[in-house]
Amino acid sequence: MNDLKNKVALITGGTGGIGSAICDRLAHAGARIVTTYRNEEKAKAWAAERAYDPMIVHCDVGSYDDCSGMKEAIEAAMGPPDIIVNNAGITRDATFKKATPDHWRQVITADLDSMFNVSHQFVIGMTERGWGRVVNISSINGQKGAFGQTNYSAAKAGVHGFTMALAQEVARKGVTVNTVSPGYIATEMVMAVREEVRDQIIAQIPVGRLGKPEEIAALVAFLVSDDAAFITGANLSANGGQHMH
Repeated sequence: MNDLKNKVALITGGTGGIGSAICDRLAHAGARIVTTYRNEEKAKAWAAERAYDPMIVHCDVGSYDDCSGMKEAIEAAMGPPDIIVNNAGITRDATFKKATPDHWRQVITADLDSMFNVSHQFVIGMTERGWGRVVNISSINGQKGAFGQTNYSAAKAGVHGFTMALAQEVARKGVTVNTVSPGYIATEMVMAVREEVRDQIIAQIPVGRLGKPEEIAALVAFLVSDDAAFITGANLSANGGQHMH
């Protein structure tokens, strides 16, 4: 399977659970993988474990200047990306009563500003070349909201607004832009939650289990393929039926 042979794929936050699965899946499809990191030690260990040779670039996706530097580094080493997966993000959960301006700003910067900061570096080049794929990772909680996540839910809802608007601007240029909204996935972060809390979450999922990072990666791999060329501006939910709309 080499549908993406020689395509350059940038996955932000690719050393985490879902990001790592996306990197592996796109590499298996033939893409040349680039990912961003904040923690150099973790990123180098992650890269050493891969069966392929990913490029890792230090970048704070919440900073436009950092993203400009990332663009220069990637294009010098690999050429311009054909595929962007905006996956990096953080949470700073707190009830609205206890939330601080820092809680709000950190999440909006990392999870929403990053959509512009990263995409703005590369999408114009994609339109000029006549082919490109952008996949923005949102969340079930951007669709239904979540207690203690006014910041995260707002940012993740904003992700799809960004997707729909950008998709309209670049559709005639061979570039598609889509959102994927995962539900609760069995990543390290979710598995670190206390078992009784995790069981309560699973009880709300009709299929009766957490999702697998590989299932999100498979959906992303489809969206960046030529088979998905007629899909743009869409928000694809992968949540085990927990939120249907």
